[in-house]
Amino acid sequence: MTAPRWLAPLLGNLDDIGAELRERGGAVAALQRVRNPRRAAVLILFDGDPSASGPTPPEDATVLLTQRASAMRQHAGQVAFPGGARDPEDADDVAAALREAWEETGLDPRSVEVVAVLDEIEVPVSGFQVVPVIGYAAGASEVRVVDTAETAMVRRVPLAELIDPAHRFMVRKSFYRGPAFAAGPMLVWGFTGGLVSALIAAAGWERPWDAGDVRPLTDEVRAAAARARAWQEGVS
Repeated sequence: MTAPRWLAPLLGNLDDIGAELRERGGAVAALQRVRNPRRAAVLILFDGDPSASGPTPPEDATVLLTQRASAMRQHAGQVAFPGGARDPEDADDVAAALREAWEETGLDPRSVEVVAVLDEIEVPVSGFQVVPVIGYAAGASEVRVVDTAETAMVRRVPLAELIDPAHRFMVRKSFYRGPAFAAGPMLVWGFTGGLVSALIAAAGWERPWDAGDVRPLTDEVRAAAARARAWQEGVS
């Protein structure tokens, strides 16, 4: 299995992602060196019609996202790609990303074709050095919340939701200001929001959106919580 042609624009511009992150002014912009950072990896898992040949994602294209449980010690309630700290038994960053995805979502690692590994990104706020691993799965295994103590939601988010300008804006809180996405019941911001924004731009999927629409983060968190409650009621 190889990556579909619609992912080719992204895979051909991976070097632009770090520059895009800095330019966007997201959570990983203006990176500062972290003393003795911990190594971590995240899995950016795409799926969608493998036969689609256009430069834009097909209608069924998605990316896998999780929402951390509200009781977590760090980044409670935030949306993230599956991932976490690299363990000593992990052979490499890819192994760490796939293990974490399995532990958090039940994703079968055998369903994933790893198509790229990005350079590590320092995240000063958490003290991690994060390696994004890009994967593709034409027929990904079923995913779910494995441990409710760690994860509140697992969702394959349609790329169309993230690309839609109506779902894009900026959020601010104190010194922080960065790109955000209203993805159904999820609010994507922070490190993940910056990375999603950079991926969309690098792939050439970006459509003009209002970067001057800057909203208080606390308001958007409350709005997302209301959407999540309605979404949970609808699926229960």
